[in-house]
Amino acid sequence: MKDDRPLKSAYELAMERLRARDKDEGVDETPLSDEQKAEITRLRQETKAKLAELEILHRKNVAGTGGDPEKLAEVERNYQVDRERVSSRLDSAIARVRSGS
Repeated sequence: MKDDRPLKSAYELAMERLRARDKDEGVDETPLSDEQKAEITRLRQETKAKLAELEILHRKNVAGTGGDPEKLAEVERNYQVDRERVSSRLDSAIARVRSGS
């Protein structure tokens, strides 16, 4: 007997599995309110500005190394740590907004 249902893409199948897993784990799928969406947008804009500021400071710091490989490596490490910290704070803030806290 031929099945008349259209074939699902890999994306659709993956999304179904994720929704099923979320349901099994008790993850709530309530849509965001307009206020929550606005707050998340504001947080993302602030983070984008902060990352731009870090980029400017990073370029200044790179120029100040005088080509010293050790100083350059330290500047790069610090820059990556700062970027990760800002991104992590954004993720945490968005999670708080989504949870309603």
